[in-house]
Amino acid sequence: MNDRLRVGPNLEVLRRGPTGAKRRPILLIHGVNPVGPAAPFLDLLAAHGDIIAPSSPGFGNSPRPDDFDTMYDLVHLYREVLDTLPDQVTMIGLSFGGWIAAEVAAGGHPKLDRLILVDPVGIKLGGREERDIVHFFNTSPAELTRLAWHDPAKRPAGSYGLGWQAAINDTMSDAEMITLARNWDALALYAWRPHMYNPQLKHWLRRITVPTLVLWGAGDGIVTPDYGRAYSALIPGARFRTIEEAGHHPELEQPRAFVEQVARFLQEPSA
Repeated sequence: MNDRLRVGPNLEVLRRGPTGAKRRPILLIHGVNPVGPAAPFLDLLAAHGDIIAPSSPGFGNSPRPDDFDTMYDLVHLYREVLDTLPDQVTMIGLSFGGWIAAEVAAGGHPKLDRLILVDPVGIKLGGREERDIVHFFNTSPAELTRLAWHDPAKRPAGSYGLGWQAAINDTMSDAEMITLARNWDALALYAWRPHMYNPQLKHWLRRITVPTLVLWGAGDGIVTPDYGRAYSALIPGARFRTIEEAGHHPELEQPRAFVEQVARFLQEPSA
């Protein structure tokens, strides 16, 4: 169901899980667009915990205060979200949301129990003239689609990741198009320069102390699996796994394989 999370700017939040059951909270931080309520992985993932999936300020129907415009603001907002949840929270970050989750985990939080990063951006690995991350805003929608998806034709209806502009058609309502454009504007505000990374984060990933799983679409052309392996190696004890026949959004292209990897990780002993 859609609700409001009374933190900061009173966030829109998607919740999924059985009513009245007290189970592991799973804080899901979205990527380019908030997670759609019809995304197939949601019900599969809800078998393993109670999903709390806010829309970040400026995305979806979450308001953005005028003075809320940096990654610093987002990171501290999600620390406040963790404050409101019961102990032992699993945090999952998707793409841009993986960057946010990595920043939160590097700073530490007493309620954070496990961390799952899914094709995250956020760090710079190559030299000054090398591009680690395909430019989200200076690349054509058709090319973004080609690089981001193993098979764009199998993208679930109503799920929009990178290259969403190429998916616009006559069946999309004006309200949907406005929301997608609003999400894109918010992403540009938070992450245009430096493009999709924090120059300091690479050096502080070593501060992450919770068990961490880094999941990657084997066919991701936005941030390659090699980037993912290097990212994972910077986090002490992190496990790195790939998902076949998936690109930058494996939770959308391969929902069952994605949830199987998550479930296996959640069942492992914390040590």
